[in-house]
Amino acid sequence: MHSSHISPVFVGRSAELAALGEALSRANAGGPRAVFMGGEAGVGKSRLIQEFLGRAAADGAVVALGGCVETGAEALPYHPVSTALRSLRRQLGAELHTAVEGQEGELARLLPELGEMDRGRPETDGRARLFELTVRLLERLAANRTLVLALEDLHWADRSTRELLSYLLRALTHGRLLIVATYRADDLHRRHPLRPALAEYERLRTVTRLELPRFDRAEVRRQLAAIRGEDPPEQVLDRVFEHSEGNAFFVEELACSIREGSPGGISDSLRNLLLVRVEALPDEVQRMVRIAAGGGSEVEFRLLATVTGLAEDELIETLRTAVGAAVLQPSEEGESFRFRHALMREAVVGDLLPGERSRLSRRYAEALEADPTLVRSEERAGRLAGYWFEARDPARALPAVIAAAGAARGRHAFAEQYVLLERALELWDDTPEELRHHTMRQAVDDGLCPAISAETPGDFVDLLAALTVAARLTGERERALALCKRALRQLEGDPSPRSDGGDRLRAAWFWTERYQLMRDLSRSDGWDEIAHAQQLLEGLPPSVVHADVLTHAAHWYLVHRPGPTAIETAKRAVELCRMTGAEITGLTAQHTLAWLTIDSGDVEGGLEQAREVCARDLEPGNANVLLRGYGNLSTALHGIGRYAEAVETAEKGSGLAERHGLPDTASFIDGNLAESLIQLGRWADAHQVLERADARRGVSVRIRGQIAEQRAELALARGAYDEARRWLEESGSSTTGPYPEPQHTLTGARLAIALAAADSRILDVRSLLDTAVGEAIAPGHQRYGWPLLYEAAAAEARARRLAVAEPGREAAVERIRKAMKGLPEFVPLWAAHALMTEAELLTAEGRDATALWTEAVAATEQLEAPAPLAVARLRFAETLITQGGTESRGAAGELLRQAEAVARELGATPLETEITTLAGRARIPLQQADAEAAPPPAPAAALGLTARERDVLRLVAAGRSNRQIAEELFISPKTASVHVSNILAKLGASGRGEAAAIAHRLGAFDE
Repeated sequence: MHSSHISPVFVGRSAELAALGEALSRANAGGPRAVFMGGEAGVGKSRLIQEFLGRAAADGAVVALGGCVETGAEALPYHPVSTALRSLRRQLGAELHTAVEGQEGELARLLPELGEMDRGRPETDGRARLFELTVRLLERLAANRTLVLALEDLHWADRSTRELLSYLLRALTHGRLLIVATYRADDLHRRHPLRPALAEYERLRTVTRLELPRFDRAEVRRQLAAIRGEDPPEQVLDRVFEHSEGNAFFVEELACSIREGSPGGISDSLRNLLLVRVEALPDEVQRMVRIAAGGGSEVEFRLLATVTGLAEDELIETLRTAVGAAVLQPSEEGESFRFRHALMREAVVGDLLPGERSRLSRRYAEALEADPTLVRSEERAGRLAGYWFEARDPARALPAVIAAAGAARGRHAFAEQYVLLERALELWDDTPEELRHHTMRQAVDDGLCPAISAETPGDFVDLLAALTVAARLTGERERALALCKRALRQLEGDPSPRSDGGDRLRAAWFWTERYQLMRDLSRSDGWDEIAHAQQLLEGLPPSVVHADVLTHAAHWYLVHRPGPTAIETAKRAVELCRMTGAEITGLTAQHTLAWLTIDSGDVEGGLEQAREVCARDLEPGNANVLLRGYGNLSTALHGIGRYAEAVETAEKGSGLAERHGLPDTASFIDGNLAESLIQLGRWADAHQVLERADARRGVSVRIRGQIAEQRAELALARGAYDEARRWLEESGSSTTGPYPEPQHTLTGARLAIALAAADSRILDVRSLLDTAVGEAIAPGHQRYGWPLLYEAAAAEARARRLAVAEPGREAAVERIRKAMKGLPEFVPLWAAHALMTEAELLTAEGRDATALWTEAVAATEQLEAPAPLAVARLRFAETLITQGGTESRGAAGELLRQAEAVARELGATPLETEITTLAGRARIPLQQADAEAAPPPAPAAALGLTARERDVLRLVAAGRSNRQIAEELFISPKTASVHVSNILAKLGASGRGEAAAIAHRLGAFDE
């Protein structure tokens, strides 16, 4: 016969092991899986995990375990993930370092052993990059082996850990990886943050959720037999089963109590039951156990030695006794100790006398301040903050809590930073004034608080500023807005002599924060807030706040009211950024100015400004701004019809964003790339790009809305109208709101008008146009306005024979012409739109549009867009057929054949149908009979080049350089270079000389 505190035999759980085994098999096959296992405290979750991990390791898997901490989780962000990664580093060594190569500075936020953290990356994109790099690391490590990550006690997890886990579950797409997580089901009260997360996880096809039940009577018998070394008497089994109700941990404690002859028998109090084992220990061991309980979920050996005051050998002996009694157990690394079960620690802490716990916390804090090496460097600030807070010493706790908030910010753990700063708010009034000022001045110097004004010392407003930013970054926008209002009440209601320049500057900063929050919450378009910030700054010397306010104001003008005021504001913003050293803000201001310069008519000047920004070297601090600049530049090029150059720019930007781990930026640029590919007629390529952008993990709802917008565009062109409506509806729900931006409202209206026109709903077309345009299309939005007006004009022309369209037609046509008057035409693309729009309006009025369609076709032939050219040729042909005459009929036939060839090649079903219908009605053959075969195409046309490309090839054949070509054709050298590259690709030529030779051999330019 033998006995043990713990059953040496694993009892039951066959169904749960089978489910875990099934998940492991699926992971082995290359599909990441996750299992979430819940159960009440003590039911056996940890024992089941240990058994499963042991079996998985025996089968060749690499296993890593990390546990959440019971108290102070907000001060130790990512703790379970960091612990698991540290285990992988010990097991895989150099292989893990190879997997993180080049990203050590970013991943050091999770695994500090990798080196110093990157400090330059902005908060707004840094966390997304950290999460994405974590996914890539795990996928690399699990590429050729099975990896099992176990995270215990998820009910204690900090918010950053939960959010990282959510990202992993959605983003992991390949690799032999299994994530297993446990949680206490009885701790999940109605408002526990894990409850909605679990419901969300369960909807994922890769996730399995298990609930671990209590043991039945037969299983309790087997557990008791294993502990006692013999079958239990029926009377003992009955008593243990009755009091434990099948809870595995309680069974062990009751068995131990009975075996050791507890004088009180079996206690009805759970806490007393758990304390029985502790109280049976020698006095010096009990003292050590109580001190260990006050140190947290896990306590390092050296720290415990310092706080207990025991010599090393003496502490080892007391620990040996506690471990032998199954009260404590060593950690995986063997350098720290924790209670064998959290329930036992809770009981010991609950038994501490009043004041005893705070005194223990003070001793831990003093020991850690005296020797910071007693704990891991990444845990030091958080642990110290927790100890001083529990010690009830505000003067020591406030600096520690502020320091811990700074450490959390450095790891992009914004939720934990926010919680810690809220704790600092609680401590503020109980802390001496001079210490508060010193602490906040240090926080400003360390970058936790924005350095708003050099005139004001660190004070309560600085704490509110730091808390406002943290609340915004963690998504608590309502709280951030309330903090802004509180700070502004204090600043704008302060009658002290100091409340002038410095406080006006800080008030302007808070109004700028409020500007962003009001826009994010769709409470305002932001103008009132940013205008008030500008008023506060009048008469004050230049500052970083000035630069930021003016940059936001310039962007507001760009979106809502472009024009001279917008350009002047952007120029001032660029200059202020230069004067004050606000480099990153300055890049944003330069992008805004470049866009406005293009819209003002200085196209080449604006493009050159935008290219200069994109040409800057990428660094952690500027990566997101510069890469978004690629997206903005590609959009600008698209808006003026330089689609080929837009594609080249977007492809480069998307690739860079992908490599830098910025999925949202990459998908934003991909949306622009697809837009230009559609115009170039590369619809299959556009579809692939949109699929890639939509499948990318970590993409915001807003960017997905923009992607849906392009999907609707493509579906509409192909004639998939139901699909187009679905995508348009999805786009509208993501990109519009109470204060929508014209770039989305005008584009959405254009697509909706095209769909309404396809159904001959002309009255809906007019209603949609009135809603979108209002009094007029806002200046600066001609790139969206011209296509919108053309769709409306084309709808009127197509509906000219509908009786329902007759009433109101004159007003509708006049409405469109009125909107056209305010739109510039200095770009060839816009000029072509203007010609086509007016030609459609003449057609709608029943007037002769021949001359205009002649000009429109000629103008459209100079563009890079095959579909609009095919439309123009179709409309011109229709006009010629209406005129009648043999010569007109022959010209119409040629136009229709050219248009039909393009429509067929593109897969533009509605356009092709319209062309074939018109040709059939006019009895014009689209395919010439053999006897009446159409003359062969001109040699230059046979090369498959656009009109513009043929112009460029002619000059290449004449020996012109890119700059000379640009000067002769009035385009930029960059655009000339793009055309040359496309020509070489189409001709299969290795260089300019070979391209010229091919052209001469075919007699392409013989006259």
